[in-house]
Amino acid sequence: MQLHPTGYTRTQIILHWVIAALVIFQIVFGEDIVPAFRAFMKGTEPTSDAMLPANLHVYIGLAILVLAVLRVALRIRYGAPPVPADESVVLKYVAMLAHLVLYAAIFLMPVTGALAWYFGVEEIGELHEIGKPVIIVVVAVHAVGALWQHFGAKSDVLRRMLRPMA
Repeated sequence: MQLHPTGYTRTQIILHWVIAALVIFQIVFGEDIVPAFRAFMKGTEPTSDAMLPANLHVYIGLAILVLAVLRVALRIRYGAPPVPADESVVLKYVAMLAHLVLYAAIFLMPVTGALAWYFGVEEIGELHEIGKPVIIVVVAVHAVGALWQHFGAKSDVLRRMLRPMA
């Protein structure tokens, strides 16, 4: 196992961008599940128009969870490149915290969503909804940080997630 590689593998990069795209999809279209969930909570049958977006949201959430497990397994196996050596302690801490919250979100959002959907635990559904603004903020911080690394600090941090290591 290489703990400090110079970049990411092709599979790690693909997983990063696929998970990112699926998370953004969920953020944009996630509210489409609400009518079906409310019907379930009232003990009524959701309309067929409500079920397609609801099922899509649920299955994409479960896909994110499966891909996240694979992503963590690959990170354990191959490691991750170190942060730039000249990075300030504050920015290293912000990057570490942002990654920690992102990983927590890509695991907890599907789990809380599945518990609410499949077991009808309304309180867990409310917790799931609270996660949405959190993940929006952290995704924005992550993206801004990557762009700052590329254009401001002129580091290779963003390029490492675009081009597989040799």
